[in-house]
Amino acid sequence: MREVVLDTETTGLDPLSGHRLVEIGCIELFNHLPTGRIYQTYLNPERDMPTAAFEVHGLSDEFLADKPRFAEVVDDFLAFIGSDEEERLVIHNAEFDMRFINAELTRLGRAIIPMTRAVDTVRLARQKFPGAQASLDALCRRFGIDNSARTKHGALLDAELLAEVYLELVGGRQPGLVLGQTGAGGGGGPRREFRPPRPHGPSAAELARHEAFIARFLKDAIWQKG
Repeated sequence: MREVVLDTETTGLDPLSGHRLVEIGCIELFNHLPTGRIYQTYLNPERDMPTAAFEVHGLSDEFLADKPRFAEVVDDFLAFIGSDEEERLVIHNAEFDMRFINAELTRLGRAIIPMTRAVDTVRLARQKFPGAQASLDALCRRFGIDNSARTKHGALLDAELLAEVYLELVGGRQPGLVLGQTGAGGGGGPRREFRPPRPHGPSAAELARHEAFIARFLKDAIWQKG
């Protein structure tokens, strides 16, 4: 089963107010495990960057000025996420990101992506941990995922962290799983030391203690007498 973990950065909170995408980051999963394929791009929003948004992700007007417009990358983006209804998009607070992506697609006269493809990890977290905080940082703390590189929001970095959170939400990471340090987003979770299988057979000392324990019951046992 193929899934794509997706995150975006924007100029604001509402695409209907003229706010635009400025970064898209995606991580490909197959059977919940990262394949190593990523998609990441910065975008020229064709408008100014509000101070409040800049303080969140640190992407300035100057930095984005020479970046491609969404129209220039839309085909590559759609090719990466695929069009199969079964290829889920794993998104933290999915409605927010999907609204922005679909607003960009609508602006270009493209078909929108149905919400039925989205897996909302905020909803998953609230179902699994009712009443607990469901932010990405809170879930990283809960699962012991290193998010120290997240001094600013970044779409690819957040997608990498979310991939690890998602694997925990659906049943736990495989031992040794590491999301590599790829692209502009930095690294994934902490590396895990390989541990050999723990022996489960009794030791010689344990066998001796067991025999002594049994001998206490056999001594003068009724069924031992003639």
